[in-house]
Parts: sequence; structure tokens; C-alpha cells
Amino acid sequence: MLRLLASRCAWSLGAGGGPRGLLPPQGTRPAVGFRGLGCSLSRQASDAPRNQPPSPELVARSVGICSMMRLPVQASPEGLDAAFVGVPLDIGTSNRPGARFGPRRIREESVLLRTANPSTGALPFQSLMVADLGDVNVNLYNLQDSCRLIREAYQKILVAGCIPLTLGGDHTITYPILQAMAEKHGPVGLVHVDAHMDTADMALGEKLYHGTPFRRCVDEGLLDCKRVVQIGIRGSSTTLDTYRYSRSQGFRVVLAEDCWLKSLVPLMGEVRQQMGGKPIYISFDIDGLDPAYAPGTGTPEIAGLTPSQALEIIRGCQGLNVVGCDLVEVSPPYDPSGNTALLAANLLFEMLCALPKVTVV
Repeated sequence: MLRLLASRCAWSLGAGGGPRGLLPPQGTRPAVGFRGLGCSLSRQASDAPRNQPPSPELVARSVGICSMMRLPVQASPEGLDAAFVGVPLDIGTSNRPGARFGPRRIREESVLLRTANPSTGALPFQSLMVADLGDVNVNLYNLQDSCRLIREAYQKILVAGCIPLTLGGDHTITYPILQAMAEKHGPVGLVHVDAHMDTADMALGEKLYHGTPFRRCVDEGLLDCKRVVQIGIRGSSTTLDTYRYSRSQGFRVVLAEDCWLKSLVPLMGEVRQQMGGKPIYISFDIDGLDPAYAPGTGTPEIAGLTPSQALEIIRGCQGLNVVGCDLVEVSPPYDPSGNTALLAANLLFEMLCALPKVTVV
């Protein structure tokens, strides 16, 4: 049976040797670098075969290790154009925990995804070498140390020329990721989808948690503030001028009520002009969507965006210089149906399709 599977989609063992701090997906941690179920041919030239998720017509969806889209799992980013990376951290949460289980659940739901995007014409697996790099080995007892581990892992990914697509994890993780991004690209633009601006300065005497990542990014000069847009902002607040800080930095703040009952295609046309051709990062908090669609999250807010609007936002980034993406704040304990993780998996696939150099027909 293993020979039959190997003939169709290459079941193989690699030699490891990847970036320190990266582990295979949760529940799949062998002693060597297991590359998993999927076409796992190493890229030797631009026209060489690329990794492909196995077709459900050849391999049952219940077969194989739990990787994103059942792609090969490898320890090193070398030779990859893009990679899915899990960051199972939730010790920066302020309300309901559980996002540490987000990467695992998103991978489980991604089994339904296929290789082509008929709506956009994108064929990412014909264009890019993609794999699952497993999880960053975070320290669940120390948030500062976890941020160091995340930053160092992403520095190594970026040095290899690989674009990371991150499965979170709470929103704290975006801060060390953007530290690594700015080290390579300089200050980046940001398309930030969220119910919250995440620009608080401090809570309970701490300056680092999931409500402060973009304040810390501004403090360190990691963002090109004139090229930052925050979409889907809503909810009650402790003050009436809750948007003042973001707008004073030059961010464009798009409230959820300004998105109700309308297409966001015109908005994204404006965002594309704002972003230009310089590097941008996409950070998508699943609580940007209404909890009717995405209940499995830690800080839900009513009257949010719809899944179709989420697609319009991500597809509106196609053709921009996207250098990295994340999807954060999926909390499986509050997602009994799996719908939130399924939505997250689909949005990550859309992000992959929006990357530069993806063939569009």
C-alpha cells in the first residue's frame, strides 16, 4: 500500500536540517524531517515539478498526516517560494484562550481545499514551490521569549527567499513576524482586517499582548504608516475617540458599519492605489468577520464582515507586492462545528493565490 501511495504522491523521509525552532505540525513530530503525503519533488530548476496537494480522486482525504492542504512537511525553507507556518501561541490573549490549537484545526479543515482557484484564475501550485514548514516551537510560559523564537524562525524563512503564510495563534505573533519582515524589506505596508485596531499601549502593566502589536510596530518603525489600512473595526470601547491613535499615525481606518450591505471591490481599488508597488503584509484576524460566520475566536464582536467581503479584500490584493500573510485568532474550543477553521483555511488559500508570481489565466 505504501508503494502505491508513493507512486502517486511521493511519501518520503527528509534529512531535516531546517531552521531551529520549527517543528512539524502538532501531532506529527517524528525524529527526522518527515515530508509527508503529497508530491514532494525538490525544486532543481524553474520548470521542475512542484509540490502538489494530492488529488482526492487518487488519495482519500482521510489518508496522510495533518499538514496544510496535505502538502509535504519539511524542516527547511530552502528551495521554497512560499510556505505555511503554524504559530500555536495564545498566552497573549485578553479574553477567551484556545488559539494555540488554531494551526492544528486549520490544517485539519484544509483537507477540502483543491489546487486551482476558478474564481480568480489563480494556479498557485503551477507557479510556486509550496510546503508546510510545521510549527514554531514557542515558549508557552514566556511571551517575550516566544516573540524572540518567532522572530528568529521568520528571519531564517525570509533569508531563504520564502514567503510565509502563517496559521495563528493570537495576534501578538504578528509583531515579531513584522520585526523579521522589516529587517528584510524595510517598513512595510499593511492590510489589516480585524474587529479591533490592536494599537493599545498597555494592559495590566504589560506592553505586549494581542491588543498591542501594531502600537509596538509603530514604536519600532516597522510599518510604512501612510500605507496601512484597518478594515472591519467595530465594537464598544472605553472612550469615544478610540480611533484617534491609528488615524494620528496616518492609518486609514474603515469601520465595519461603512462596509455593511455593500461590495468592498471599490474600497480595495482605493487600497491598491494607496499600497503601490512597495512590500505589503496582510494580517487577517478572524474576528474581523461576524461571529455568525466565525464564532470560534477569543474576542468576538457583533455586526462584522461577511465571508464574501473577506474574499473581496484578499482578492483585491492580487497583483500587489505581498511579502507575507497571517490568519490569526482561530480558537477551536469555541468552534464546535469547525466552520471557523474551515473559513480560515479557505482564506489562507486565497492569500496563497494572491501572492506575486502566481500564474493567473
